[in-house]
Amino acid sequence: MEIGTLQWYPGHMVKARKMVLENLKLVDVAVELLDARIPMSSRNPEIDLILANKLRAIVLNKSDLADKSQTEKWRRFFSTEQGYPCIVLESQLGKGVNNLIAAVQELAKDILEKLAAKGRKPRPVRLMMVGIPNVGKSSLINRLAGKGSTRTGDRPGVTKGKQWIRVGKGLEMLDTPGILWPKFEDPEVGFKLAVTGAIKDEIINIEQVTLKLIHILSMKFPEALKNRYKLEVLEEDPSETLKKIGVKRGCLISGGNVDTLKTAVIVLNEFRAGKIGRFTLDELS
Repeated sequence: MEIGTLQWYPGHMVKARKMVLENLKLVDVAVELLDARIPMSSRNPEIDLILANKLRAIVLNKSDLADKSQTEKWRRFFSTEQGYPCIVLESQLGKGVNNLIAAVQELAKDILEKLAAKGRKPRPVRLMMVGIPNVGKSSLINRLAGKGSTRTGDRPGVTKGKQWIRVGKGLEMLDTPGILWPKFEDPEVGFKLAVTGAIKDEIINIEQVTLKLIHILSMKFPEALKNRYKLEVLEEDPSETLKKIGVKRGCLISGGNVDTLKTAVIVLNEFRAGKIGRFTLDELS
């Protein structure tokens, strides 16, 4: 599957990298947002270089769609082995948001104490979120910037052309977070980004992606697939399983044939919504 080739645009990467670096100068803490279903595949490979000199917290978002035990393994991996505060989050429901705010404030504690020691007036902690498309940044930003938040105007010399959102007491978030585009030459990474919705459906082969998904689920989680689509037996050929699902869902066209594209869209959307089950595609042993 040539997803990696389709999506790799060096010009976009250079522009995004420059934008993030410029914005990082304005903030105390960077929040790296990952998809809990694909924690490694949803990381930009250059993230460590970009955030090398910046305090960082990692968020495993969409945890309600991922395998709970795998999410805990990844949380320990990032916090213990890599040394970053790692917060498990469900941004749609807001679960874990308070933990994120506390982690950001703790990370920036020394910075604010040093400013106070120099006689500077107290100011809010400033943060920015980075992450690839469709990892849940907008939902999380809206959650953080909900009731009680206020937008602040431009501040000459500090935030020229930019706005901050006051998040509760003692925290401000840059209103224009940087988007880091993924570089994924590995087709497996490309598949995982496609199947979770990080790549626009318009430029991928939906049937191809869904057939690979059905193959993986058939091998690792056959009961979940059978239960969701009321199948007694899964076929060895995923395309035959797709046709069976199409019959069950009434996706038929003239001649009694199955509309495989329509069926593939259904399966893909139900996987993304967690209706088939909670799965983590990047697994830790």
